[in-house]
This record gives sequence, structure tokens and C-alpha cells, in this order.
Amino acid sequence: MTAVLGAVGAGMANEVGKRGLETAGGLVRRIAGREVVAPADPDQAALVARIVYDGVHRDPALARAWQVFARTVPLSGAGTATGRARPELPPSSRFFTDRDDAMKVLDREASRAADGRPRIALLHGAPGMGTSALAVHWGVRRAAKWFPDGQVHVDLRGFSAGTALDGSSALRAVLRQLGVPEEEVPPTAQDRVVLLRSLVAGRRLLMVLDHAYSAAQVRPLITSAPGVFVLVVAANALPGVDAVRVPVGPLAKRDAVRLLTDLTSKQVVSRARATLPDVLARCGGSPFALRAAALRLTDEAAPAARHEASSNADDPVRTAAEDAYRLLAPATARLYRLMSLHPWPAIGPAAASWIGETDTTEAERLLAELVAVHLLELADDGRHFYRPGVRGHAEDTAHREDRAAGCAAAVSRAVAGHLDLALRAANAALPESWRVPPPPHDDTHPHPSYANRAEAMDALVAERGNLLQAVHAAEEFGDFTTVVRLGQALWPLQLKAGHHEELLPALRLAARTADTHFPGTRAAGALHFQLAHTLGELARHEEAETAAHAAAANERAAGHVRGHASAVELLGLLRLRQWRYEEAYAGFDEAGRIYDTIGPGGEGERDLPRARALLERHRGRALRGLGNWEEARERLTVALRFFRDTREAYNTARTLTDLAETSLDSGDPAGALPLIDEAVTALAAERASYHLAHLRALRESCLDTDQSTD
Repeated sequence: MTAVLGAVGAGMANEVGKRGLETAGGLVRRIAGREVVAPADPDQAALVARIVYDGVHRDPALARAWQVFARTVPLSGAGTATGRARPELPPSSRFFTDRDDAMKVLDREASRAADGRPRIALLHGAPGMGTSALAVHWGVRRAAKWFPDGQVHVDLRGFSAGTALDGSSALRAVLRQLGVPEEEVPPTAQDRVVLLRSLVAGRRLLMVLDHAYSAAQVRPLITSAPGVFVLVVAANALPGVDAVRVPVGPLAKRDAVRLLTDLTSKQVVSRARATLPDVLARCGGSPFALRAAALRLTDEAAPAARHEASSNADDPVRTAAEDAYRLLAPATARLYRLMSLHPWPAIGPAAASWIGETDTTEAERLLAELVAVHLLELADDGRHFYRPGVRGHAEDTAHREDRAAGCAAAVSRAVAGHLDLALRAANAALPESWRVPPPPHDDTHPHPSYANRAEAMDALVAERGNLLQAVHAAEEFGDFTTVVRLGQALWPLQLKAGHHEELLPALRLAARTADTHFPGTRAAGALHFQLAHTLGELARHEEAETAAHAAAANERAAGHVRGHASAVELLGLLRLRQWRYEEAYAGFDEAGRIYDTIGPGGEGERDLPRARALLERHRGRALRGLGNWEEARERLTVALRFFRDTREAYNTARTLTDLAETSLDSGDPAGALPLIDEAVTALAAERASYHLAHLRALRESCLDTDQSTD
């Protein structure tokens, strides 16, 4: 019973999971004979399970009802996920030199006899020393023999506190690689840890956690499963991580020459023997710097790098960046400098064109030049990013050469471009939504064109990292209007794509900004609504309710009736999720009274029939939780009539499912069957795999219940 309740809470990431939570709440209320608040952690789940256990042993009918419900809950915590995906590492470097001692240490830790201790090693070394390359090279060499069930590789983006993934986001990334669909990743970090441990138990698996910033990122991903080896890569020794530490230092001179020879040829190295000592000194044993130097040694037409700046052997990455920078054409050099002034996770041609004040074709050419000389790296999605040391060099150079005004203007252009993209994509993704601000009407930026909603959503998902950074950049520059508008443009991402823990810091910032600079406005109401929505999805119920109250207060102060009613409705939904059914019903009634104040010709009048139908459905759900099945059927039937008439297939199916579950709760499985079949038919043209899987489980429960009754 504890497992069933835990799986119900973990499944809240998709609509079916939320439905299962509501069903559980109504059943627990019937079993207990009183209101029981939804458990928020495993300890509370165990207490509720004890209430259920005692109750079903007193009443065989309740025991049968619990059994019927439990059959519909996937105990794995991931209903349709196979959890058996076999991820692989990225390709290893073609030329790899030395590091034999480090690889022997990794061999020992990975192959030692299982003794209950986690297998974990930490590779650490200065940027450019090849720690990531070493981790991948070792993993690829050992993959077939030691890790036949897969090798996970996650970039924790720990280049700074601002770019680093938090532990919950890192868990999401690992679960996705292990085959858990986005819609089934549990909303809380605690549930993600439980699911991860269940998926890796009994598997022989390597997890490479690249560019780690802190112990807090790494700890949730550590497991004592005997077949799992966690390999952490970081720039420092990460105090707080209990691991075998493997320092990675500079290559010896002999190995540096060997790598240069592998990258070029014996003839090239021989021709450069006069300058080779200086090249090696400037590279400081850094594989990255040696690779950059090899390009210049190979290209006989390239002018020799000018070494007016003093060599810094303690920072060979910056030295290599300076050598490459001095050979750039002016336009390429300017773009290299200006793109570095904010930690954008990835830069594509559009962003480069805004920053560099050029068209996208020219921006693509300049980006390719920077990749060719190792000043930018190319990501798997075709966009670009800096190594941390290289970005530091570019940023310092920009401050020196472009001065404060030029630097500020470049960041402002990037923020404006991302705002334009966000608003246009958000409106294309949710054209019917009144929550997204309209796009600008000027021609400052090229207007992206989206063929359909899906394409617009894909653009938002791909750019979400940069959009979140744009929120912070706008706040730093005191552009509070842009902070608020960017925050509002995140709504489609929240509603359709999840990533709530990733969006949360930007939403908090936008809501605080609205409170300070635009209190009592629609914008403040909208942002608190969005914040409440995301906090609710993350099961942070108390914070979510506070934000929803703030949304309602701001919308009321702004005289925005539709927004006020919607915020009160959200409060009801949050209470519904916590099994506070009476309060939820009261909230839906209050929202209905607010909607009733919208008169003929008033703002939102056209949306009223649909809004009222949704409220009827919500009332029916609350009544079902209270065990008032007849009244619940009446409310749900009213909603169903509207959705059938307007041909809203998905809401029709959801309401039919509510009615079927109400029939099942009230002991009428035969009455539930035709409703389930109609819901399946309504979803025929929809991509609603989770809902269909839930309906199939419901149908089986109905048939089982019928047979047991007979």
C-alpha cells in the first residue's frame, strides 16, 4: 500500500498521474471516514498506508475497491517506460596520449569486489587538461566488457554557479537517457532518486557526470548498486564528494610532442623544431592548447602568432585563445568578444546575428571560423558554446577593447532578440491563450515563421536555456519590463513541455520584479499564476497556494475579472491535488461567481461557456472525491455536453473518464464500460498514449470487478 501511494505521487508529471492522485484521495477518504491530506513525502505515505491497511481489514467492500484501484497504478513509478534504454557515450578522441596511471586507478575502482560501497571516482584538473576526454576514452575502452547495459553521459554545465544544473535537473537528464519518457519523470527530486535506483538495480552501467560544479549536483546520482560506476569530472577536487580522486595534470613534454605529431605529422613537427620549445611552453601540457597549436603548425599559409602578450603557462587555455585571437579578421574577432559577455548556454546563427549586428548567413560564416580555430565548440544540435577558459579570455578582451558601452549594447541586443523570438514563438504555440503578451510590431529582428504549433514549441524548448539567461540579463540591466514580458512568454513551456525545476528561478525573479515595479497589475497577476502553476507541478503545495493567492490579489487590484477568476480556480485545483475536496469545491464555486460578473460585451465574455464547462468538470471531480457520486455525475454530464457539442476530443475524453471512474467508485462497473469505450474512440485522432493506457487499465478493472461480483 505504501508502494501504491508512493507511485501515485511520483506519477504526477502527466495528466493520468494527477488523475490517479485524485482517485486515491477519494478512496482514502472513504476508507478513513474523514479527510486525509495527501502525503508529501515517503514518511507521510507510510502513515496514510497504515490508515488504508486498517480500514480495508474492517470492510471487505473497501478492500475490493482498493484492489481495483491498485491494479491501475504502475508500481515502477514509470507507467509506460521500459527503463531499459541502452545509452552510449559520445565518441572518444581519435588521438589520445598518456594518462595510463589515471586509467589504472579507474580500472581498480570499477572492477573491485562489491562490498556495499558506491563505485565512484572523481577526475579533476584545470580546464583544458583533458579530464572530459579521459573519462570518455576510458569509458569507451571498457564499455563492452564492463558496462554492457549502457553508459550515461550528462553535462552538468558546472562552468559557474549560474549555469550549473541543480541536482533535480541532473536526475531528469539521467532518467531521460535511461528511457523514462518526459511525461513520466516524477515531479520531485526525492521520487526521481527512488526511480533512478529502481532502474539501475541489477544493471552494469557507467554514469559519466561531466563538468560538475558542486557536491549537491552529484550526490542524488550516486547509487550503491554493485554494477553501477559513477565517474565525476570536475575542475577541482569537489569537497563533499566521497570518491577516489584522480588528479589530471599537464602532459609531459614527451607526450605533448607525441600528441602534436599525431595531430599533424612527423614532417610538420620536424619543420617546426626551431619554434617547438616556445610552442610547448605556451601550451603548458594542455591537450586543448596543443590541438589549437597543431592547426597553426599544419597551415603553412597562416601567419605566425604574435606573442606580444606574456605567456602564462599556468593558464594555457587562455594563452591558446590569445594566440588564435590575434590571427582573427576584425569582424570575427568582434563577434568572438561580444558573444562572451553573458553565459548563454548555446549560440546559434540568429543570436550571433543580433549580437554581431549582421545577417544570419554572415553569422554562420563567422561562427564556422571560430569553430575551426577552437575558439568555439560545436554542440550536437549544431549550435555553439565556449569552453570556460576561452570565454573568460573573450570576456576580458571585450571589456578592454569594446569598453562598457559596447559591451552593454551587445548584451542588450541579445536580450531584445530573445524577447522577440520568445513572444513570437509563444503566440504561435498557444494562439488562443490570453496569457501570452502580443509580439512586437516592429522589424528590428527577422521574423521567424512557424509552420504549426509543434514547430513553435520546438523553438521554445530549444532556446529555453538562453531565454532563462535573458531574464537574468534584463534584470541586471534594469530592464524590468523585459524581465516581466520574458517571464510571461515562458507560459507555453510550463503548460506543454514541463522542465518546471529549470524554469522556477526565472519565474521567481520575474514575479519579484513585477511585485517591486508593477504591483497590482495584470502582469503581476499573470506571473504569480505561472509561479503557482510550476510550484504545484513540483508538489510544493504551500508555496503554490501562496503564489495563487498573490495572483488573485493582483488580478483583482487590476480589475481583470477573467484573470481573477482563473487564479481562484487554480487555488481550487491545488486543493484538489492535496485531497482537500471541500475547500476545492468552495474555490470552484467562488471562481464561478467571479465569472458571473462578466457582463455582455465584457472582456472574456466569449470564453465564458468553456470556462463554466471546465468549472463544472472540476466541481464534479471534487464531488467525486467527497463521495457525492450522483451530484458528481450531474456536474460532469453538464461539462460533457459542452465538450461534445464543441467537439473538443481531449476534454470530452477526460470528462468521460471522470464519469467512468465515478461509476466504478460507486460500484457500477457495467455503467463505466461504455463511457470508457467512448473515451477511447474520442482519443482516436489524438496522441494521448498515457490517457489511452490508463483507460485500458480502467477497462480491465471494470471487467475484473464484474467477474468478482458475479
